[in-house]
Amino acid sequence: MNHSLGLMIETLVAVLLVVTIGYCVLLNKRLKRLKADEHSLKAVIAELVTATEIAERAIGGLKLAVRDVNEDLGSQLAAATQMSERLRAQLAEGDNVVRRLSKIASAARPASHSEPEPAPAPAVAKISPAKAVAAAAQAFSDRRRSDGLAA
Repeated sequence: MNHSLGLMIETLVAVLLVVTIGYCVLLNKRLKRLKADEHSLKAVIAELVTATEIAERAIGGLKLAVRDVNEDLGSQLAAATQMSERLRAQLAEGDNVVRRLSKIASAARPASHSEPEPAPAPAVAKISPAKAVAAAAQAFSDRRRSDGLAA
């Protein structure tokens, strides 16, 4: 009996050792997969770090470009504002010249109606003030006073 009890214990220990070895083999396979995943994860992390560095450099370049464009647009906007003011002043001066020319043209018309008045223009769509002034100036230069001077 003593002998069979020892045999049973030895058999139980052998079975437990076989189960332990099987479990160790299973753990070894899982550890190998984990190591393989660790290497691929390290590669992904390295690629992510590289992409982040490239993106940071690109962002820095974009910031410089935005700053340069902002300065250029600011100077162009200031120049456009100055040009607009100059054009506005020139337009005002041109209006003054046109008013003076129309006053000269109306003053140059003879007070007496000795000259026949030109036939009224046919009813046409309204002429722009600039064209009317140009026509008056042309008529003014074409007319002559009785003393031979241009009226």
